[in-house]
Amino acid sequence: MAVYGSIALELFIGFVALFLIVKLLGKAHLSQLTPFDFISAVITGELLGNALYDKEVHLGQVIFAAALWGLLIYGTAWITQKSNSARKMLEGEPSIIIRQGKIQYNTMKQNNIDLNELQGLVRQKGYFSLQEVEYAILETNGSLSVMPKSANDIPRRSEWKLPDVPVNLPVTIILDGEVMYDKLAEAKLTEHWLQQKLAEHNISDYKDVFYAEWLEGGQFYVATYDGEK
Repeated sequence: MAVYGSIALELFIGFVALFLIVKLLGKAHLSQLTPFDFISAVITGELLGNALYDKEVHLGQVIFAAALWGLLIYGTAWITQKSNSARKMLEGEPSIIIRQGKIQYNTMKQNNIDLNELQGLVRQKGYFSLQEVEYAILETNGSLSVMPKSANDIPRRSEWKLPDVPVNLPVTIILDGEVMYDKLAEAKLTEHWLQQKLAEHNISDYKDVFYAEWLEGGQFYVATYDGEK
């Protein structure tokens, strides 16, 4: 029973220590997890794990380590508030992924984000086509902030009592220079049609296309590695 009592005491004290560290950091760190915050969370969890399972680690040592680590985190947060250069180094800075409706290929490459991830992040913001987006900014916590083009921004049609119109999902035709033949067939389109559409934009080689999509109704959107065509 003494062993269980010791585990319970260590767990309770570890819980209180972690709770105090979280309160020290503030609510913003709970909703905006930067790379530095992620490392902090891993280490604080490891401190509690050592208190429970490592027999050679005494409770006083864990409390000291947790307190010292909490002070380091607090000190770092204070420094980032006072210094722009330190904030940029520790937290990073937002990156514009889509600028004025044009996909920034080099910026995506620098941030290790591919088109599938970008499409998913944009869909989470309620926009199912990249051509609906005027600006997309990758925040330091990995989330995406989206500013739609004026035609896709509020007010909604219902607010103006306008009649409903058909809503269709855009079809990805080309991704990173490769034709998505299954999507092409699913949309009942032919490769000849695709070649004609690309020719209208002075493109002769699929490998020159970074991204291309088609929306039922005749809208065709294409972006090369140099920008939108």
